[in-house]
Amino acid sequence: NFFRMYNKLSGMTGTADTEAFEFQQIYGLEVIVIPTHRDMARDDAGDLVYLTAEEKYEAVIDDIEDCFKRKQPVLVGTTSIEVSEHLSSSLNKKKVPHEVLNAKQHEREAQIIANAGALGSVTIATNMAGRGTDIVLGGKKDESEASADWEDKHQAVLDVGGLRVIGTERHESRRIDNQLRGRSGRQGDPGASRFYLSLEDSLMRIFASERVSGLMQKLGLEKGESIEHPWVSKAIENAQRKVEGHNFDIRKQLLQYDDVANDQRKVIYEQRNEIMEASNIADTIVSIRDDVVTDLIDQYIPLQSVEEQWDLTGLQTALEDEFYCKLNIKEQLDEDESLHEESLRELISKSINEDYAKKEILAGAEVLRHFEKSVMLQTLDSMWREHLGAMDHLRQGIHLRGYAQKDPKQEYKREAFELFTAMLDTLKREVVMLVTKVQVRAEEDVQAVEQQRRIQQKMEFKHADVNALEGESEAEAAEKGQPFQRTDKKVGRNEPCPCGSGKKFKQCHGKL
Repeated sequence: NFFRMYNKLSGMTGTADTEAFEFQQIYGLEVIVIPTHRDMARDDAGDLVYLTAEEKYEAVIDDIEDCFKRKQPVLVGTTSIEVSEHLSSSLNKKKVPHEVLNAKQHEREAQIIANAGALGSVTIATNMAGRGTDIVLGGKKDESEASADWEDKHQAVLDVGGLRVIGTERHESRRIDNQLRGRSGRQGDPGASRFYLSLEDSLMRIFASERVSGLMQKLGLEKGESIEHPWVSKAIENAQRKVEGHNFDIRKQLLQYDDVANDQRKVIYEQRNEIMEASNIADTIVSIRDDVVTDLIDQYIPLQSVEEQWDLTGLQTALEDEFYCKLNIKEQLDEDESLHEESLRELISKSINEDYAKKEILAGAEVLRHFEKSVMLQTLDSMWREHLGAMDHLRQGIHLRGYAQKDPKQEYKREAFELFTAMLDTLKREVVMLVTKVQVRAEEDVQAVEQQRRIQQKMEFKHADVNALEGESEAEAAEKGQPFQRTDKKVGRNEPCPCGSGKKFKQCHGKL
């Protein structure tokens, strides 16, 4: 999503052509193929397919031995560390000097790559190793080495055919295979490449085994023999296209799910930026409070209802619990018979606003504005984190809706919208409850609490006497034997915190 937020997006890579469709579909980018500056001189031989992996590795070792005897540098590409180490042990038995480049030798990567193009060098590497680097034919030139000497080495490698690339298995993506081939034949240099495959390879076993194995059985191939034909290479390429298409569908589906969360993310961050930039959000708080009060009254006094349908006791209790608004609604109705639904709503809103205005006078407008902004930001951040967790949980199981003949993506969009709407409603209610319930104490009350806190924290730190180690006095022993007695009332974990924040004690000063 970060890539798609840029107004201009472009890039350059040597292997983008096979992914052109995805670039167009996801990012709206057209892929343009630029011809090479110098003509390609690399000989890309056809794939050799063997019946078993053992036969394949034997053929790879034979090819490496032949190149080593002719002093042609070889780069062997493997799909895993296990295969690279298996080939390394086989070459050690044949006493062929070589270098292994995988995740275990990452510290020596630069040195191994620098000498991979030297005359007679053999390098075994995984797909990730040495990517994006030029293997210099003849080896990297030393600073102390004369130019003529290096030119002779370079020309000797060119004479034996340049760098030979050997692939031990086809990757799921053609792009990775092209990257391996691209280590050889750079800048118009000569080179060669060939892939050795077997019917036991993952790609062949899943996609092309039946077709190729049937062809090999018709030809009557025996152990150690291989097949090389354009049809085989075409079948393997089609198998790679299937895997690439499958992986593309997975990435596209993931992006579509993420687009839903991204739209919500934009709304939340726009609101958050507005709050951050605003110096005063009093109008926003008033608007939110009116919405919350209206929703609360609607639960107990339905719109356009008769008085017999009103739950005045429940409304009175809810107002006192959520807004600390002690308003005797029954008495107000008994005293004033002209009160009806609309005027009663106005009376409740006016009472809550007046209580809040008194707090503002007592605390000061500037302090209360800062408190409102802090509460709004903290609550928004907390709610958004919980919402993201709920969205991830929803995504994990939404595919099961397909068993009910429903589109999982549409169900995800619908439920995600419901979760987002519920989060916004909860956000309004939490913010209003926090800013409304906060109790502002008078200056003398604050000073008294502060004085009490200082008395409790006043301690003296002294080193114990040496004689105290020998034994305790009778008075100290008697004092230790007495049970502890609390002087003030114990505050329960679920009771309101004595500081007056309106939170429970366990969520405020009693928080563990």
